[in-house]
Amino acid sequence: MTKVLILGAAGQIARLAEQQFLANTSDNLTLYLRNSSRVADLQSDRVTIIDGNTTDEAKLTLAMADQDVVYANLAGQNIKQQAQTVLKAMHASGLKRLIWISTLGIYNEVPGKFGQWNNATLGSYLTRYYDAAEVLENSDLDYTIIRPAWLTDKDEIDYETTQRNEPFKGTEVSRKSIAALVVKLAQDPTSGIRTSLGVNKPNTDGDKPAWY
Repeated sequence: MTKVLILGAAGQIARLAEQQFLANTSDNLTLYLRNSSRVADLQSDRVTIIDGNTTDEAKLTLAMADQDVVYANLAGQNIKQQAQTVLKAMHASGLKRLIWISTLGIYNEVPGKFGQWNNATLGSYLTRYYDAAEVLENSDLDYTIIRPAWLTDKDEIDYETTQRNEPFKGTEVSRKSIAALVVKLAQDPTSGIRTSLGVNKPNTDGDKPAWY
């Protein structure tokens, strides 16, 4: 039984991960988010809910007490600041294991016309998310950074991964697949340590996602 702290617990991927954690594991979840009413439907003796902001270092440190894994599903203009606060809180609480959701293209690793389209479409978003990832990569944490392809709501778990220095594959992946990878990583404390994983659905190469 693993104790998992989920930051940004009302996010779309986080919600799917929470369902999978509760259905497929014996893990206990602590859900940390700015509006607890958004996850009020998760009634379980394995779930604790905390109202909080991820830039509140003191509250975040308290939330990390006695946890095993932090899964961060965060977004926003201040994503680098959030990464810095998460790092400080993890140091203060003695936690090492972090699963962090980022995005494809932060290393300019997406090749061809799709890479050009992705860079043009996401623009400064990529710089912000690279800066946040760099905070973690320069730390002593046992992090896994997940860089999903463009996300779909397909009811499927079908994905492959690439490493930080490999060309990104494919154009899309389901949110359910990313959630499944998060749950898998949380179950194995030795898997994916200090790696940055590109994640895509196989055989979805193209100049842009098929649904776009």
